[in-house]
Amino acid sequence: MDQTFEKRKKVIYDFIRDDHYVPMKIKEIAILLQIPGEQREELRQVLDALVEEGKISLSKRGKYSCETVQRFSGSFQANARGFGFVTPSDGGEDVFISEENINGAFQGDEVEYIIVKSRGGQRKEGKIVRIVSHTVTRVVGLYEKSKNFGFVRPDNQRYLKDIYIPAGKEMGAMNGHKVLAELTSYGGEHAKPEGKVVEIIGHINDPGTDILSIVMDFGIETEFPEKVLNQAVRVGKDVSPADCQGRMDLREWQMVTIDGEDAKDLDDAVSLTREGDNYRLGVHIADVANYVQERSALDREALKRGTSVYLADRVIPMLPHKLSNGICSLNAGEDRLALSCIMTVSPSGDVVDHVIAETVIRVDKRMSYTGVAKMLDGDEKELQENEPFVPMIKMMKELSGIVRARRGRRGSINFDFPETKVILDENGRAVDIRPYDRNDATKIIEDFMLLANETVAEEYFWREVPFLYRTHEQPDEEKIRQLSTFINNFGYHIHTRNEVRPKEIQQLLDKVEGTPEEPLISRLTLRAMKRARYSTDNAGHFGLAAKYYTHFTSPIRRYPDLQIHRIIKEDLRGRLTEERMEHYRKILPETAAQCSSRERTADEAEREVVRLKKAEYMQNHIGEEYEGVISGVTKWGVYVELPNTVEGLVHVTDMRDDHYEFLEQSYELCGQHTGRTYKLGQTVTVRVTDADRLQRTVNFEIVS
Repeated sequence: MDQTFEKRKKVIYDFIRDDHYVPMKIKEIAILLQIPGEQREELRQVLDALVEEGKISLSKRGKYSCETVQRFSGSFQANARGFGFVTPSDGGEDVFISEENINGAFQGDEVEYIIVKSRGGQRKEGKIVRIVSHTVTRVVGLYEKSKNFGFVRPDNQRYLKDIYIPAGKEMGAMNGHKVLAELTSYGGEHAKPEGKVVEIIGHINDPGTDILSIVMDFGIETEFPEKVLNQAVRVGKDVSPADCQGRMDLREWQMVTIDGEDAKDLDDAVSLTREGDNYRLGVHIADVANYVQERSALDREALKRGTSVYLADRVIPMLPHKLSNGICSLNAGEDRLALSCIMTVSPSGDVVDHVIAETVIRVDKRMSYTGVAKMLDGDEKELQENEPFVPMIKMMKELSGIVRARRGRRGSINFDFPETKVILDENGRAVDIRPYDRNDATKIIEDFMLLANETVAEEYFWREVPFLYRTHEQPDEEKIRQLSTFINNFGYHIHTRNEVRPKEIQQLLDKVEGTPEEPLISRLTLRAMKRARYSTDNAGHFGLAAKYYTHFTSPIRRYPDLQIHRIIKEDLRGRLTEERMEHYRKILPETAAQCSSRERTADEAEREVVRLKKAEYMQNHIGEEYEGVISGVTKWGVYVELPNTVEGLVHVTDMRDDHYEFLEQSYELCGQHTGRTYKLGQTVTVRVTDADRLQRTVNFEIVS
């Protein structure tokens, strides 16, 4: 009876949903479905059950319809634990989808859903009612052979089922091969997805296969089409006298590049002199737009990629090496074309005047962050080797401090989390994990680039021309309220009545600096922020407390910078006609969306590679003990972060001294019998119990 009832519900719901949005009475539905009179009462029960579930609605006149059940669209993101979320198309907050409400959706599917629960202050819950389209067509995973068939275990834990590979569709893959499988069927509630192997990436133990698998899983192209490579060769010629015509000649200016030791694409140089009490700061950016013409093969490929991707063992560039490491790289001692932002900065850090110009430059010396930091620390050897540049470098440190202090006064938020540096051996295996060292030299370049980006953004905002901005919107009020409730447990407070200001967030971070709860509160504050994105509207940058902000300084590795360079160059040359502005109004919204999307993909791939290498590194340290800080608390356990940035989970099932309950309001686990609590920011000693490269996870147990 129950099975019949459920089947009847599905038939009737599908009928109303897919074929008849018109409100209908029971009698009309019964006739169309040919349900006899004696089963009308069961039909009423079925329809009433569908009303209770929120699938259909009942009007005051006694008619049933799907018309008034509001449907929403979005992208489904599965979770390895069986449930998932839908990211709404309109950019709203994610909607939780329980396991029983997934309705056969596959990771990445574009879906329609309805809201089944929406309680104030809690996350909305939804139910997927229709799969609009599948966006994932290929899956990377580990091939395992069975008797007469095989299957692929997906690397991405969001793909909840193995992929069935029929005999003859494995392309010669053997046990242990990492493969790329193309989906031919997406399966269902009781059927596995089906596919065929289209590429063998390599054996799981081959050097580089692990990272290449992640790259391919994210759909990141590693090779350039031949047409693009040939075009890069043709345009990548040395700077000629004709190229310099009409440009401001800055080849006599003292200027340097300051980058990491292993950087090969040097797209920014800096110069600095004094003019009375003021500083004349020059930020000189490689004129990539001179070589990558709009709509060319190079340009189409660059837009498709959106950004360069920086991984532990490789860089996947946006532009071919012939350009990114060649004519577009500001190599010392070589003439280069640039787009320069030359700013006059007052002693208080205000830009009182500026010039944006097409220039020709010649960098005097390539410097490294490490070397400059040593100079500023008084290292005799570095000071002697760089004697001609010492006054300029010291002045840069002085100006950097002024600019940073000014940014701080207006409320710019400084999330100073340590990035991870992965050290690999010759076989690509992780031999060390450590925090990336941010020193005075990195801060100098960061401060100068931020200043140039703000100056360019303000200039072109007031010119009222189509432009791409880097925007960071106000946080959601609900997330700020949740943050406020949480930090009250520690005796901190932020105002939530009116919109929160960045200065208030920074004041909170200043207060928690050096306290045990600093990592916790900093992370939760960051999670309350929205993600920065590219936009044609200048909505300002909340995190930087900047009214105007763009990305101008990295056209070798970011497409938005390249795009705005074109607009600036057309404006400088007097070619930005109404026709050209209309052209940019038409293409820029799509460019902004594409670049934001590719940036997210690159960030996720970089994050997954770091997780992989952390797990690989910790495999050699199982059984060892470390002191760490609790960085996350959930109902399934606590996350502990070690000083080297490795984070691992202590699962509640491994906390055998008591039964622990999760207290959501205070973000802590509390033992029911001992009263022992584990809170964010608490220092604990843990032992490494497991590390899984495939799952990219590390597990700990608490020692003390």
